[in-house]
Amino acid sequence: MSTRTWGWLAAVVDVVLVVLFALIGRSSHGEANTAGALWTTAYPFLAGWAIGYVSSGAWGRPLRTWPTGVVVWVLTVFVGLAIRVATGQGDVDGNPLPISFVIVATIVLGVFLVGWRAVVRLVQRTAAARRGRRTTA
Repeated sequence: MSTRTWGWLAAVVDVVLVVLFALIGRSSHGEANTAGALWTTAYPFLAGWAIGYVSSGAWGRPLRTWPTGVVVWVLTVFVGLAIRVATGQGDVDGNPLPISFVIVATIVLGVFLVGWRAVVRLVQRTAAARRGRRTTA
């Protein structure tokens, strides 16, 4: 698959995973998952993802865990949390950003945004090694 194709596919996978993160979060708290409610939860992280995707140059190296995956992950979390605080989302009992949410968001988005890239790279390397063994045997 070409880098350009992987670039588009990586963008789609990332966006789906960020929306899935928001969906899981809303569901785990028993909140409604209407399109508007889901958008309200997801858009801060999608904005962060977009900044991370562009600033990391992800379209040119979409499967790299470093720097692509890590930059996309860190900016998705940082910008997403900053927008949530700025818009008053997530205020729990006067706490604008519960540390438990910061920890969960950081871990889950890290596993999602870096993890899938690591898995694909591992599969690609394994397949290449098997092809190499077949040609030398």
